[in-house]
Amino acid sequence: LQLPAGKHKVKFSFVGFTSVVKEVDLQANMRINVSLYSAATELNEVTITAEKEDEQLDRVQISVEKMNISQIKEIPAFMGEVDLIRAIQLLPGVQTMGEGSTGMYVRGGAADENLILLDEAPVYNAAHLLGIFSTFNSDAIKDVQLYKGAIPAAYGGRLSSVLDVRMKEGNNKKFTARGGIGTVSSRLTLEGPILKDKGSFMVSARRTYADLFLLLSSDSSIRQNKAFFYDLNTKVNYRIGENDRLFLSGYFGRDIFRSDGFGINWGNATGTLRWNHIYGSRLFSNLTVFYSDYDYFLGDNDAEDAFSWRASIRNLSGKLDYHYTIGQNSMLRFGVQTIQHRLKPGVIKSESTESFITGLDLDEDLGLEHGAYLSHEYSFNKDLTVNYGLRYSAFQRMGKATVYTYDENYLPIDTTQYAKGETFSQYGGLEPRAGVRYRINDRSSVKAGYNRMNQYIHLASNSTSVTPFDVYFPSSPTVRPRQVDQIGAGYFRNFKKNVYEASAEVYYKTMTNKLDFKDHAQLFLNDQLEGELRFGDGTAMGLELLVKKNKGRFHGFASYTLSKVVQTIDGVNGGREYRAKQDRLHDVAIVGTYELSDRWTFGANFVLQSGRAITVPTGRLDFGGTVVPVYSDRNGARLPVYHRLDLSATLQGKKNASRRFQGEWVFSIYNAYYRKNAFAVAFVRNEDNQPVARKTYLFPIIPSVTYNFKF
Repeated sequence: LQLPAGKHKVKFSFVGFTSVVKEVDLQANMRINVSLYSAATELNEVTITAEKEDEQLDRVQISVEKMNISQIKEIPAFMGEVDLIRAIQLLPGVQTMGEGSTGMYVRGGAADENLILLDEAPVYNAAHLLGIFSTFNSDAIKDVQLYKGAIPAAYGGRLSSVLDVRMKEGNNKKFTARGGIGTVSSRLTLEGPILKDKGSFMVSARRTYADLFLLLSSDSSIRQNKAFFYDLNTKVNYRIGENDRLFLSGYFGRDIFRSDGFGINWGNATGTLRWNHIYGSRLFSNLTVFYSDYDYFLGDNDAEDAFSWRASIRNLSGKLDYHYTIGQNSMLRFGVQTIQHRLKPGVIKSESTESFITGLDLDEDLGLEHGAYLSHEYSFNKDLTVNYGLRYSAFQRMGKATVYTYDENYLPIDTTQYAKGETFSQYGGLEPRAGVRYRINDRSSVKAGYNRMNQYIHLASNSTSVTPFDVYFPSSPTVRPRQVDQIGAGYFRNFKKNVYEASAEVYYKTMTNKLDFKDHAQLFLNDQLEGELRFGDGTAMGLELLVKKNKGRFHGFASYTLSKVVQTIDGVNGGREYRAKQDRLHDVAIVGTYELSDRWTFGANFVLQSGRAITVPTGRLDFGGTVVPVYSDRNGARLPVYHRLDLSATLQGKKNASRRFQGEWVFSIYNAYYRKNAFAVAFVRNEDNQPVARKTYLFPIIPSVTYNFKF
């Protein structure tokens, strides 16, 4: 931070912690170390200011959301399990993929167009229990930021959004513990110093225990079944000196289901090593190396015709970022990154000589993705700030590989063999980014932004939600990278000394080389998958409204999204424009928390969404005794409107300043008025041979109770 010589008041703040104001007499370069404490802790030795910072108005970045972990924990939890991604889905521009799914669509983008980072390492499937819960244990999370537009140049590789999640670094002052015992799972988090004021650690574990109840069954076959998930977050950091700090973090999570010898399991593992270095008063660097692994297994080891199917996605990356302070109003950021992608679509092995499956081993897809960026933020004065930058990304597809050539009907007509390490496909492009903020007065500002993004890794899925067995594949001579150009603008205003915040944003996106699949596409274990793909263009546009109340006994937010997503794909829907499956016209979310007393807090959230776009039969053709269904346009109909109310009540333990142990009971009800929201609709014939539509719904009223503690 560069300031003129003289006396200043410097305010230190972080979401969820008390702000600290210090008087500084700046006559030469100086370093100040400040410890921030939980907002619930009363401190007499520092000055705490009551007025909230005008971050919404001052921040040049448009279309970014920062969520307070304490606020996330106030939202009524499904089965008592606080979920970061379910909270994100309540924000404007973010839509759920459907009931029982933690997948999300952001501003009309597909499910695979969201870059989800945990301490900078990508997470490919952020779901437990087939999408009912996310992989993020809220007790282990420090900071969450969602970028929906004008994405900073430091990020690349996805088209629609970046969800940047950072884990806690541990308490370097004292040992603390927190945890919870809930309806479906329990969790425990430990933090403490490795060496006081020099290093710290954090370990957080969570596990469901439905399988433990199976052990109580009198049926031996049921006792052998398994159904649970677990995850483990860990992080250590150590200050080597005044200018150097090391961080090492990891995540390990897995879902396991097994019944009568047949089992499926999937999981993520990530590891990040980061080195901070301060070169001087102006230059700061981050050197990061991360590893990410997502794999899944399906198999039956007990049957005579036993088999196993395994697939995986592995990333290894090195990244170097620099921040350079040019002057008091000028900041430069630049860096480089390389990622190695290893995608194994599938290996099937027969575990028995009598198996009817002979085995299949699809080639591993190997690719290198590179990025280099430069961005500059400059404040002309206290009212006008601009941020502009440029990223160059490139992708190399490498052998060993068998590449098919297709004719105009997408039928294979030739193959080419490439040796291990041989580059046979290359793409690259410039990705400009820009943003501007103009502060109209002390209560309002306007912002605008633009970004272009390229994506080289794609997802093959014709289901309505992300599943553990979706297939990822890289760009190739047949599959070009997807590209998005997005512009957005917004008006932001605060009311009553920042007690209320309001914003209105509009956006428009053009999407090129967009993917869809032919009717009845075969996506899994298909070495000619590219022949199932169809390509075209799309557009997405929308209006997003958000109102927040930040203070008082009652606080919360309300969001509304009006949006439209259409696409035109050669060979799909007769080449005519049609709705994308993520098209939702209306999306409303209302979240509120009321602090009745020092001990009782009540919460509620209500969601209302247009039904998901689906394709339905509209008639039938009887041709020579053969009945052929006639369908609507692709995604030409909608499921019924989705709406739901969730409620919660939290009872804090009795206040005792001298007591370290603190506890609370959390009672919650999911789907309080038992709305039977459609998960899917099947069109069948009843006993009278008449066509009928039958709705499947997942969740009735689900009550839950959780006991949380910390000491």
